[in-house]
Amino acid sequence: MSSGTGPRVRHALVGAGARAEMFVRALVLDHAETAELVAFADVNQARMDAHNRWLAELGHPAVPTYRADEFTAMLAKERVDVVLVTSVDVTHDEYIVAALHAGCDVVTEKPMTVDAPRCQRILDAVARTGRQVRVAFNYRYNPLHEKVRQLLADGAVGEIGSVHFEWLLDVRHGADYFRRWHRDRANSGGLMVHKASHHFDLVNWWLDATPVEVYAAGRLFFYGEHGRRHGYARDYDRVHGSPAASDDPFALHLAAHPRLRELYLDAEGEDGYHRDRNVFAPGVTIEDDMAVLTRYSSGATMTYHLTAYAPWEGYRVMVNGSRGRLELEVVESDFVSPQAAGALKGAALHGNEAAAEAGSATITLRPFWSPPRTVPVEGYTRAGHGGADARMTRVLFGGEADPMGRAATAQDGALALLTGLAANRSFDTGQPVRVADLLTLP
Repeated sequence: MSSGTGPRVRHALVGAGARAEMFVRALVLDHAETAELVAFADVNQARMDAHNRWLAELGHPAVPTYRADEFTAMLAKERVDVVLVTSVDVTHDEYIVAALHAGCDVVTEKPMTVDAPRCQRILDAVARTGRQVRVAFNYRYNPLHEKVRQLLADGAVGEIGSVHFEWLLDVRHGADYFRRWHRDRANSGGLMVHKASHHFDLVNWWLDATPVEVYAAGRLFFYGEHGRRHGYARDYDRVHGSPAASDDPFALHLAAHPRLRELYLDAEGEDGYHRDRNVFAPGVTIEDDMAVLTRYSSGATMTYHLTAYAPWEGYRVMVNGSRGRLELEVVESDFVSPQAAGALKGAALHGNEAAAEAGSATITLRPFWSPPRTVPVEGYTRAGHGGADARMTRVLFGGEADPMGRAATAQDGALALLTGLAANRSFDTGQPVRVADLLTLP
């Protein structure tokens, strides 16, 4: 969004939670020559104040703060060019549409939104205003995923017939979605939308195809009130101040994490939000075990499974084609130690540092009539989502060239949502869902 010449692009950020920190650091440390941070907006003043304190630690002056209901006024007063949306998922469309109509471009965290009507609002606003929305699908920028895209586009496996994609969230990372606002499907769209939109976007991008029909089955098997059946449940609602949580491996102790304490524990007085719910407490409305079958416009199919309570974390992708098979296996952490189980992966969870446990990544190409070969990949690191965060912000904020078309548009954001939204409907109805029945695309 910046050419690297002329005045710096003025960015305001709405949604001052934990994920905002990656974008803030990228703006003020890595891309200060082309971009600048000019304001924060949030529903909670304490969180904005925490980010301003961290800006001071980086040697950057504090920026003005605005309450969420002052968002539109902020855009005009601070002469904002680009809005960064890192708020609760269900509020994304509100800020995106307002920013577009105010003449701003937008970079939004994934998912772009949580349901079809909100998605349609965004697409209609893009069409009316001619402004630009970029969705921060950082997985596109992972060197492993770029290599898969290149191999498939070059015909390494020939015409693609099918994809199998398995994603495992371990009992540290997976549990975290059941502690916070994500546990309510109305806020997050469930893991089919909040988490799996990453994965569905990758498959759309790799296949250069769009989803047509989805059939899915999902349930809450491990978390929520099922924890009592499995022998894990403790009798408390939230961790802070609860003796029953003191030795619970699923408990997040906010007071032990200075940044989380500032963002959430110290900010509770304003909005009453508890970041440390018991993952086995009642009220969970999302699934933790999900299976999806998708048919694409190219004729290819995908079988996808997401498990949110695994003993290790990582993923496997297998692509079957007319000339062979490509296999990607990534182990992000090979186990969860008891000592680390209740600790938030925190920065590791959001890509700023590698997990302590062992990991690995391998791409294997298995052509017909030939021995398999391991494909080398340069630039991959276990930190920063495989190095993707830094590569993404160089494109979004630094004006770096993007010949692979990694910068996802609002259309890409909608297409990534469609598989998850259709899966959610299929969960509810038990029937296959045609994605064309959910949304009108340009």
